[in-house]
Amino acid sequence: MSLLVAVLIGLALGLVARAVVPGKALQGYALLPAIGGSAASIVCVVLTWAGVRPDPLVVLVSGVAALLSVAAAGVLVGRSRRRADDALFAAVSKGGAAVPARPERA
Repeated sequence: MSLLVAVLIGLALGLVARAVVPGKALQGYALLPAIGGSAASIVCVVLTWAGVRPDPLVVLVSGVAALLSVAAAGVLVGRSRRRADDALFAAVSKGGAAVPARPERA
C-alpha cells in the first residue's frame, strides 16, 4: 500500500513541478510526472527491501526523493533543450548551414 501512495505522491509532485518549473514549453507533458513516479517507486522499494518499517517514513522519504529528482530534471532538461535549440538556430541562421537530417528508419 505504501508503494501505491508513494507513486501517487511522485506523480502529483511531477504535475505540480510541470506547472511551476520554468521552461515547460520545452518539455513533454508526461516527462516530469513519469520521473517523479519512477523516483518515488524506486526509493520506496529500496527502503522496503532494506527493512525500514514505519510506512509513513518510507512514503515521506520517497516523496522527498521524487521532489528532488523532478526539480533537478525540470531545470536540467529545460536548460539543455534551450541550449540545443539556440545552437541549432545559430547554425541555421548563418545562412549555409543545413538542419541536421534525421536518420531514416529501416
